[in-house]
Amino acid sequence: MAGIRQAVVGALLIAALNTFGAYVCARFLTAHRPLFGLLHGALLCLGIGLYLGALRRLSARGAIAGALIGFGAAGGYYLLVQFVGYTAMLVLWMALWAAFGLLNGLELGEPRSSMGAALGRGALAAVGSGAPFYAIAGIWQRPPSGGLDYAYRFLCWTIAFLPGFLALLARKR
Repeated sequence: MAGIRQAVVGALLIAALNTFGAYVCARFLTAHRPLFGLLHGALLCLGIGLYLGALRRLSARGAIAGALIGFGAAGGYYLLVQFVGYTAMLVLWMALWAAFGLLNGLELGEPRSSMGAALGRGALAAVGSGAPFYAIAGIWQRPPSGGLDYAYRFLCWTIAFLPGFLALLARKR
């Protein structure tokens, strides 16, 4: 299978970015505000889009589309959380991966670029990453009293991101 190394590298890079974001939030932000969540979502997904775009020499296109996906997912969360609580985060996490499936398959010129293939990979990324994301949800809902364990967070985020990247990037030789 090709693309597995790219998927693992992507998961590690984005887990590191998200862990750094947790550090910045814990160190410099005293209270959560929707503006910070929108910025976090946009920057995190800018990183995902940048990585996917860089694999096809379309870094700027991937970064811009990724930032829009992240901003939309974060905005959707703030609208939906009023009605379904924290379940909104899982729903929007899965929608985010479906959007990256479309971006990777159609906009970035991925070799399997039919609409059906892009939707299928996006759905696989959404479902495949949804279960680990749900499993690690406690890392922000129940932060430890002694401070954040960044190595643990990095591991959790790597596990949550890996299935999405595998679904988008792994392919038969």
